[in-house]
Amino acid sequence: MGAYKYLEEIWRKKQSDALRFLLRVRAWEYRQGKKIQKVSRPTRTDKAHKLGYKAKQGYSVFRVAVRRGGRKRPNYKGIVHGKPKNQGINQLKYARNLRAVAEERAGRHAMNMRVLNSYWVNQDATYKYFEVICVDPSHVVIRNDPRINWIVAPVHKHRERRGLTSAGKKHRGLRVKGHRANNTMGGSHRAAWKRRNTQNMRRYR
Repeated sequence: MGAYKYLEEIWRKKQSDALRFLLRVRAWEYRQGKKIQKVSRPTRTDKAHKLGYKAKQGYSVFRVAVRRGGRKRPNYKGIVHGKPKNQGINQLKYARNLRAVAEERAGRHAMNMRVLNSYWVNQDATYKYFEVICVDPSHVVIRNDPRINWIVAPVHKHRERRGLTSAGKKHRGLRVKGHRANNTMGGSHRAAWKRRNTQNMRRYR
């Protein structure tokens, strides 16, 4: 087994003494820092490389802290001037996952970079911490690398805001394959419903 395989096994066993201690100490350290912090190297080297990170020019890693929990509806004094169906305030959940939120915040922080992917690194009672891999599309090393220069195309600007990263596809329900994906064919369940319920009246038919 290579070194990365050992790293992977250690990270799988998060209840082990070694990792519990490490995560506890790191959580304290992360709490003292900023909400979005550029890090010199990824915390989980094996995971970062699986997701496309390379230790060369043009790649950056940002650690993002996202507050845990659901999304409280921002109504003044909790008053919804409507029907009882819509009067919920507290037990509502945000449609997107916290990893996608972390990616968007990193993308807003580093506006000149493209978000490639992200992964979990830590959590405590208040925050979840993710590391987001970003790529500089104007760097000559990135532009000349045929494995990553697809991200230079302008169609990939702010892909994290449009649900095109891995975390984004997950909250859009696009991780499903085969016949179970029938209701999301065409991009989303709304797109599938609209296509099937639209009558196309062609001029020459």
